[in-house]
Amino acid sequence: MKVARTVLVVDDDPEIHDLVQIMAAPNGWQVARADSGDGALENLKAGGYDVVLTDILMPGMNGLTLMNRIREVRPDSKVVVMTALNTPDHIIGSLRESAVGYLRKPFSRELLVETLEHAAASTMQADDIQVMSDRPNWIAVKVRCKLATADRLTQFFRELPGDLASDERDSVATAFRELLMNAIEHGGRLDPEQFVDLSYIRTSRSIVYYIRDPGNGFSMDKLPHAAISNTPDSPFRHTELRQKMGIRPGGFGLLLTKNFADELIYSGKGNEVVLIKYL
Repeated sequence: MKVARTVLVVDDDPEIHDLVQIMAAPNGWQVARADSGDGALENLKAGGYDVVLTDILMPGMNGLTLMNRIREVRPDSKVVVMTALNTPDHIIGSLRESAVGYLRKPFSRELLVETLEHAAASTMQADDIQVMSDRPNWIAVKVRCKLATADRLTQFFRELPGDLASDERDSVATAFRELLMNAIEHGGRLDPEQFVDLSYIRTSRSIVYYIRDPGNGFSMDKLPHAAISNTPDSPFRHTELRQKMGIRPGGFGLLLTKNFADELIYSGKGNEVVLIKYL
């Protein structure tokens, strides 16, 4: 029998409480309610929850301040933020306060439940993602070499290119995630003591991602385990090689990224890459 999980919803809009109840309860979530930051802290002093889902823009104490206060009351709380006003400041502020997930309103039932499930199952350290620069047109972070951290960061960075169409934003997010996963898995060798440097740079005409991993680099023409090296008559040859090498299924990252990016540039060593998407 599936154990029910609990989520504390913090929002001054009662319709959001009703919406989360309708969406999450059929998937085994028990929903508690607080209409302010102070109310949420009182609830948390009385007991813990699997996930706290908080709005950012609220009268009195906003969601970012609330997250900081939650660390004092229940430092092990897993917090997901939601907002209708999507800005780089909100995204970076949420990362600084160690938010596990990020939802832009309005959100679908599937996205809400998926985000809650991932948050409840997550294990993270406070410094898994370290913000090095928080300027809206230049955001830089250090990312611990854990695959779960890549998935977590992708949720936030997906929302940064606000003036792209939804399908383009999804494509760029997919390309970004694949590059970050490659950097963590192959460059950082999944060593949690290692970090990947990542920057999001916004110009008047483009969105640029720069990723640098701690590895020894690679040569693009020496990747037999990647789909990009397959010949037309053997489109899945790399999957057999990955199985023999004991590498997780996949290998389509570079191929997908080359299709989604307008430009993809690697350094001579191969441990640095720049992805460019023109606006």
